[in-house]
Amino acid sequence: MSNGKPAVNPWLIAVTVTLATFMELLDTSIANVALPYIGGGLGRSYDEVTWILTTYLVANAVILPMSAWLSRVFGRKSYYLGCVALFTLTSLFCGLAPSLGIMLSSRVLQGLAGGGLAPVSQAILVDTFPAAKRASAFALYTIVIVTAPAIGPVLGGWITDNYNWRWIFFINIPIGFLSFFLSSRLVRDPPAFESERASVRTNGKLHIDGVGITLIALASAALEVALDRGQIDDWFGSSFICWMLAIGVIGWIATVVWEIRLKEPIIEFRLLGSRNFAIASALFFVFGFGLFGSTTLIPQILQSLYGYRATDAGLVLGPGALVITVLAPIAAQLIQRQIVPARLLLTISVITVGAAIFVLPAHCAVNLVIPL
Repeated sequence: MSNGKPAVNPWLIAVTVTLATFMELLDTSIANVALPYIGGGLGRSYDEVTWILTTYLVANAVILPMSAWLSRVFGRKSYYLGCVALFTLTSLFCGLAPSLGIMLSSRVLQGLAGGGLAPVSQAILVDTFPAAKRASAFALYTIVIVTAPAIGPVLGGWITDNYNWRWIFFINIPIGFLSFFLSSRLVRDPPAFESERASVRTNGKLHIDGVGITLIALASAALEVALDRGQIDDWFGSSFICWMLAIGVIGWIATVVWEIRLKEPIIEFRLLGSRNFAIASALFFVFGFGLFGSTTLIPQILQSLYGYRATDAGLVLGPGALVITVLAPIAAQLIQRQIVPARLLLTISVITVGAAIFVLPAHCAVNLVIPL
């Protein structure tokens, strides 16, 4: 970089960083449709292999809030490359796993590595593009973060039905190698970020907040386990789920109280004092809730309750991925050219998604009689 501008085409950097994000988000959903096959291959019950999803999501939830702090500690590029390398290596371990124990250990490490990819990718995009072009850059990013979880069940179902479930992990390896190679040569930490890191290190302010890290890890892990296993373990009828919920809620309250009083917190909760940031965060929560909740649970429901094959369960989400791929660039242009107000477009989108999810179960039941 020179004068804060990238030495290469910014769109090449955008494609490079979205490669790893695509790979990570694909893994949040690609294993969903393969769980019965993985259970058969490892000699375990369906209930036991659902921990393959839980462990990955728990590790993601633990590391995501700390990704900005870790970027400052290790440097954004170094941390990003480390995440790509570890994610690729653990994908290999998952594909080769001879037992459920090794699979779960590999998924934990894979989730820890994957959790840092998406937020760092966004930071790189913000640094790479000027404000006037960020809408277009994030349109590309939106296509990736929405399409990857949506096509995961389709791809996972097709691979599982036609080849072997282990290939749903092996396909990450070439993508990971390509992403690491391109990122190591194209991505650079901006001078302002490097200056800030140098200043913080010189002043000794980059301390390790052990209490904050512990609270975040415990609260995130407990809450994720409770929400993911609640339906299986009868919610409040299970003392385990009650304990997990209590630890999760109390842990996050303690985290907020602890982090607010620090000058150099791991999570800067004071940013929520900005109305626009708080609203954007709430809407992003709703977006993630609908996207990842549906892509994770719908394939499992279709297979366990309606008897769908892995491929058919994945295909149910396929049309949504196609529509998003087509409309995301159009929406970005409508906002960037001020043709349609962002508030109106967002309102229409939320209503449409809500209506679609509301009527989906009825159509799934019909397709039980009239298969796809």
